[in-house]
Amino acid sequence: MPALKKTALTVISAALLSTFVVSPASAVGKDASDEQPKPPAGMSNVGGELLGRAGTQVKLGPDAPVLPKELTGRSWIVADAESGQVLASHNPHWRLPPASTLKMLFADTVMPALQPKTQKYTVKDEDLANLGEGSSLVGIKEKLTYTVHDLWLGVFLRSGNDAVHVLSSMYGGVPKTVDAMQSHAEELQALDTKVVSPDGYDAPDQVSSAYDLTLFARSGLQKADFREYCSTADAQFPGAEKDGKRESFGIQNTNKLLTGAGGVEPYKGIAGVKNGYTTHAGNTFTGVAERNGRVLLVTVMNPSSEKPHAVYDEAADLLDWGFAASGKVTPVGELVPPKSATTGTGSGKGSTAAPGKDEGQNGPGQNAKTAASEGGGGAGIALGIAAGVVVLLAGAAFLINRRWPLPDLVRRLPRR
Repeated sequence: MPALKKTALTVISAALLSTFVVSPASAVGKDASDEQPKPPAGMSNVGGELLGRAGTQVKLGPDAPVLPKELTGRSWIVADAESGQVLASHNPHWRLPPASTLKMLFADTVMPALQPKTQKYTVKDEDLANLGEGSSLVGIKEKLTYTVHDLWLGVFLRSGNDAVHVLSSMYGGVPKTVDAMQSHAEELQALDTKVVSPDGYDAPDQVSSAYDLTLFARSGLQKADFREYCSTADAQFPGAEKDGKRESFGIQNTNKLLTGAGGVEPYKGIAGVKNGYTTHAGNTFTGVAERNGRVLLVTVMNPSSEKPHAVYDEAADLLDWGFAASGKVTPVGELVPPKSATTGTGSGKGSTAAPGKDEGQNGPGQNAKTAASEGGGGAGIALGIAAGVVVLLAGAAFLINRRWPLPDLVRRLPRR
């Protein structure tokens, strides 16, 4: 009888280990205090039933590494950018304020309509009239002229809300932009997202989720221009006119895993995508990185850690885990394709590019530097911005219910 009892316990233990599910106050480092916010009971299950559950979801194989210990993000997700398989998640459908990571949806929505990117626009006073107090700004001035390329550099590098509002004016105004972003979110099946402001500035009822932000990044990365801007480490931005000549000033990407600014160690293989911060949202971050032929997406929202760069530290730890765990875990869900994706072809409608029809095919401006090319501010350490990550994102033909193909790369970035 003792031997039989021991065998039964072994079977039960094995069954429990096959799917590792922990609550928000768990062994992965969440604060067990009752003061910590709790995820809602009825979250979305888009992408799989497990993704709608509270807590951490991961299915570890025999040789899989354990998850990092000190993860404090209220919500996070690690997914394969090509197959869409979700390797692990923690409250991925928790609807939270997104801060400037919402600019990924803004860019994915608006960018295809504002071509060519060499077109110029003279800023009007009303374009900058309704910026939120304390907004991040790139330094756009009324009555000065900028190219679309300049403005996108302002959005992605400096997270400039002023650049967002000028581009929104070019698109037809903020209300039209917000409506288009909401429609595009629904097309991408990002159903946790409610858009109120195009720049991600705190607004009542404006929310998204780690799952949705990852969908936005995956969709945006299909576009060559989007890939260019989100991987640009630093650039020259047009300034004031002086003595009949236009001056310029340097701007650097606020993504510290890309640039290594502020004492953050650059992540080898990083290729974007976007970070954000507001008082209400806390720190948010979505990143894409390549290692050994695999491309991963990670999103972290609002870590409670008091470490100064917790969102980057936790994102880097999750990427490290994801690369080490690839092929050793059973997916807990998937990143769904857009509603309009055609089964068997991977092509889509609207602003989603079909394979071989990569949008925004112009190369970068002469004043922009990618972290793979000249790599200002230490960004040259982030080697994966080069051809590797974007070529890998270009995927081959496969069934849409298994993988969502990304279009062929039209321009390779040089590798250092």
